[in-house]
Amino acid sequence: MKMRTRAAAGSLLFVLAFSAAFAQKAVILVRHAEKADSSKDPVLSETGQIRAKALAAFLAKTGISAIYCSEYQRTKLTAEPTAAALSLAIRVAPASDSAGLVERLRKDHAADTVLVVGHSNTLPDIMKRFGHPVEESIADDDYGNIFVLIPQEGKPPVLMRLRY
Repeated sequence: MKMRTRAAAGSLLFVLAFSAAFAQKAVILVRHAEKADSSKDPVLSETGQIRAKALAAFLAKTGISAIYCSEYQRTKLTAEPTAAALSLAIRVAPASDSAGLVERLRKDHAADTVLVVGHSNTLPDIMKRFGHPVEESIADDDYGNIFVLIPQEGKPPVLMRLRY
C-alpha cells in the first residue's frame, strides 16, 4: 500500500512539474472525506479525519497556492489539514455554482496549482466545464480519488485519476 501511494505521489509531482514548465495551472479535485452520518451537513467520521490528514501529507509538495471548498462542513474539514500544512486560507465557493468556480479559477489562478474539495456530484461537473470530454463518475462510497486536471490551450485537459 505504501509503495502504491509513493508511486502515485511521484506521478503527481512529475505531472505538476511538467505542467509548471509550460506555465499551465493544475486543478487538483478531491471529494470530501468520509462523513459521520447522512445528515444534510455532517462533520467527518474518525475515518474521514484520518483520510483528510493523509490527503495533506499526499499533497504537501505539489505547490498548491489556493484551496477551495463548498459551504458544507465535510469539505471544509477535509481541506483544513492541507490548508494548515501549507499556511493557506480556505476559500468557499457554493456547491451549486460550478460554473462560477471554474470561471474564478480560470481568472484568478491561471498559473497556479489549486485544490478543490467538492462532492461526488460536483466534481464531474467541474471537470466537464474545464473541457474534459468524458463523464467521470464517483460512487457514493468512494472517497479515495484525486483527480489532477491540467488545462491545455485549445485542447481538452489532461486528467490523471489517482488513489490515496
